[in-house]
Amino acid sequence: MEKTGNGLHRFGLVGRNISYSFSRGYFSKKFEALGLDSHRYENFDIPSIADFESVISNTENLIGLNVTIPYKREVLPFLDALDASAAEIGAVNTIKIRGNHLKGYNTDAYGFQRSLEPFLKTYHKKALILGTGGASKAIAFVLKQLGIQFSFVSRKSKSGDFTYEELSEEIIKEHLLIINCTPLGTFPNITDKPALPYAYLGPKHLLFDLIYNPEKTEFLRLGEAQGAVILNGLKMLELQAERAWEIWNAKDY
Repeated sequence: MEKTGNGLHRFGLVGRNISYSFSRGYFSKKFEALGLDSHRYENFDIPSIADFESVISNTENLIGLNVTIPYKREVLPFLDALDASAAEIGAVNTIKIRGNHLKGYNTDAYGFQRSLEPFLKTYHKKALILGTGGASKAIAFVLKQLGIQFSFVSRKSKSGDFTYEELSEEIIKEHLLIINCTPLGTFPNITDKPALPYAYLGPKHLLFDLIYNPEKTEFLRLGEAQGAVILNGLKMLELQAERAWEIWNAKDY
C-alpha cells in the first residue's frame, strides 16, 4: 500500500502478458518531459487476479494503476469504491490509491468517445461490438449515450446478440459502425482477425479497432480494402491515459 520513505511516486499497469504495453512507455516519456524524476511507471504482469493484493501490499508509494486485459472486471471485488461511470459500465481500467483506499474509474469510455465522435456520420445509427469483455462494456456505455443502437457479437450464442456465423449480408449492411474489442490481430499474431464476412463492407462503414499494435490490423486492412473508414486504438489510448493522469492528480476523491 502507499507508504512514504523514499520520495517516489509510483504508478503502473496491471494485466497479463503486457510486455507490449503502451502505457509504460507513454508515462515514462511524460514524466521525463515534465521533469518528474521521482515518478516511476512499471508493469505488474500477474498470472491471476488473486495476485493483485500482493501488488498493492508489496509496492511502496503506489499512487495509481491502470488495468488491462483480462482484469478490468475481475479487479472490482478488490476495490473500496467506484466512480459512477465505472459502476454503470461494470469495468475499471484506472485505480486511484490514497492510503488504504482504492477507487476505480473507467477512462476507456472517455477515450473511445472523444476519438470516435469526429468520424461519426448521420447514417451511423447501428453498431456491432465484437467481443464481450471488459472493454466492450465501456464501448456499449458510450454508444448508448450517443443514441446509437448496438448488438454484441461473440463466438457463443447469447440472448439478443449475434454469433459470427449469423452475420449475414443484411446484418453487416445495416450496422455501419463496427468496433473490435477482441485481442484478435494484436502483435505478434497479426494475421488473426474477427470472423466477419468482409466482402459485405462498403464505403459507409466505419471500423474501429481498439488494438494499436500493429497500427493497421488485419480487421482494419480488410475493411479498408472494401472502402471503409478505419480507426485504430492509439488516439483512444492517449486520451484515456491523459484522463487517468488527471484522476491520479486531482485533489478530490
